[in-house]
Amino acid sequence: MPRRRRNPSIRPGLAPGTLAIDGKHTEGPVRITVIDYDAVHFSEKQVTDVEECYPFRDTGTVTWINIDGLGNTGIIEKIGKHYQIHPLILEDILNTGQRPKMEDLGAYLYINLKMLQLAGPDKRIKGEHVSMILGANFLISFQEDEGDVFDPIRERIRKEGRIRKFGPDYLVYALIDDIVDNYFLVMERLESQVEDLEEELVHNATPASLQKINHLKKDLIYLRKSVWPLREVILNMERSESALIKDTTIIYLRDVYDHVIQVIDTLETIRDMVSGMIDIYLSGLSYKMNEIMKVLTLIATIFIPLTFVAGVYGMNFQYMPELSWEYGYFTVWGVMIAMVVVMLLFFKKKQWV
Repeated sequence: MPRRRRNPSIRPGLAPGTLAIDGKHTEGPVRITVIDYDAVHFSEKQVTDVEECYPFRDTGTVTWINIDGLGNTGIIEKIGKHYQIHPLILEDILNTGQRPKMEDLGAYLYINLKMLQLAGPDKRIKGEHVSMILGANFLISFQEDEGDVFDPIRERIRKEGRIRKFGPDYLVYALIDDIVDNYFLVMERLESQVEDLEEELVHNATPASLQKINHLKKDLIYLRKSVWPLREVILNMERSESALIKDTTIIYLRDVYDHVIQVIDTLETIRDMVSGMIDIYLSGLSYKMNEIMKVLTLIATIFIPLTFVAGVYGMNFQYMPELSWEYGYFTVWGVMIAMVVVMLLFFKKKQWV
């Protein structure tokens, strides 16, 4: 899983609620899309000026404002000021290292979580920080980059489905449910990698296999930090007394909670399997080493008596009975070969070879 190393969004010494990236204000590219709908009305557009989002705050329809890119602190500050979002919440939106959490601030709810998806031709796991502001009739979502897993939700809104008949709280549920559903795809990908790696460790373990194990362990640590706190987030939303979450939505949140528990159980199972892979790797190395030592020991055992015979007849005594014998050389060779055959038969009987 490629993870970008980020500098802290807030430098030490700055006042609480200061919006800054790498300690300074920036004006990077940002993409803003607005979807406004109710049971009979629907509109979707991309805006170039954040002020075009202002009129949707007090409409009778449901408005979903999605902001791709956190590189422009000015835009985030403007939309936060107009929608009366607390500066500390805006600071958390820019803090992409924030753990998933939910905060009830009365007029709105703040929710952040990690969106995981399989990206690229090699299906690498990509993690992204997503923040949501749930108001009485609007939802504002903030994403690190363009590209997400929400296209099925957008398509459902366009087709006048059930989602059009409910409020923004149901929209939040739908987005969270879509994110959790993609967790299952990530888990399936990890399970496939674990199975392939287990096969490799059993048949042909190499130092590269150990590197794969370490990469998997790092990925699992990141996933655990992303998924485990989400259980608490969903539980807090389900038990929240906020009027922003209606009773009709709570039953759907319970379903998402069950899905999160399933993901956590799967994650823990994979984590245990990967932890056991180190033992499999070490056992494989030990087995290979034992096989090598076994072969070397057998070779040494065979040559020890042969070396003794060769040493005896290599002595430079003048009077040795066999030295002047016509068939002495061939006899010694015969004796040595017979010794080798006898030892090999003995080893085979003992099932050492």
